[in-house]
Amino acid sequence: MVSCPVTLLEPTVPLSPLVLDSPHSGRVYDSSFHFICPLHLLRQTEDCYVDELITGATSYGATVLLAEFPRSFIDVNRAENDIDPAVIADVWPEVLAPSERTLLGLGLVRRLCKSGVPVYQEPLPINEVKRRIDFYYRPYHACLKALLHQRLEQFGISYLINCHSMPDRVRRDRGVIKCPDFVLGDRHGTSCDNTFTQRASFLLREMGYQVALNDPYKGVEIVRRYGQPRHSQHALQLEINRRLYMDEKTLEKTSNFKLLQQDLTKFVRRLTEDVACGIVDVERLAAE
Repeated sequence: MVSCPVTLLEPTVPLSPLVLDSPHSGRVYDSSFHFICPLHLLRQTEDCYVDELITGATSYGATVLLAEFPRSFIDVNRAENDIDPAVIADVWPEVLAPSERTLLGLGLVRRLCKSGVPVYQEPLPINEVKRRIDFYYRPYHACLKALLHQRLEQFGISYLINCHSMPDRVRRDRGVIKCPDFVLGDRHGTSCDNTFTQRASFLLREMGYQVALNDPYKGVEIVRRYGQPRHSQHALQLEINRRLYMDEKTLEKTSNFKLLQQDLTKFVRRLTEDVACGIVDVERLAAE
């Protein structure tokens, strides 16, 4: 078992209202994870190096929360009952609510590594799935919830940037499409105030990046759960195109990695400055 399922990187300067998390960059494969698929395929499901890309945020008052375990072991960006019945050996004791993606084998606990490639030899015992929820899933969410509550108590507002990576190309109903450099997801304005979303988009575009909103990724469980704009709690998903910093097949960093890391640190610094002044006014700031 992983000794500690999460890593918490505290800021090196006074706190800001920002928290960043990377739930899918974990790469410590538990000895109890008895997968049968090739490890190199399983590792392609990771958000490789996103943890390293965002660590500079601590220099500007943000706390960074990282999952140490891989998403293929248990995915904290899924609801706790988002379980594929086919991945467990018996009937789950509570009512399940598997999403369409989960029924394709990509739920809380993955059944498939990729299409047609099973993760396990046979379905998992219920006790094993419950163990993963108790010792990995719930501690991650408890830590994230506490961090955001701390910000809300201290500043009267909290901002979560939920960080992920995405492939350069994805298959959609209209065929294979090329992804932009970044996709910001606020679940169509329900998880984050639109002004903050637009400011984040403006800053990335100002650095020369292509940015899309909610397409093809709008955000899943984490931003849904912690984004409550009416209660001054804002959650924005940030998807980073892997083409910007790594080779998707070999998982090796490219020469552009450091530049992107620096740009993301600058991005957090600019957001922190805006929030500290109590102004995230897109129209005014865009005119500067």
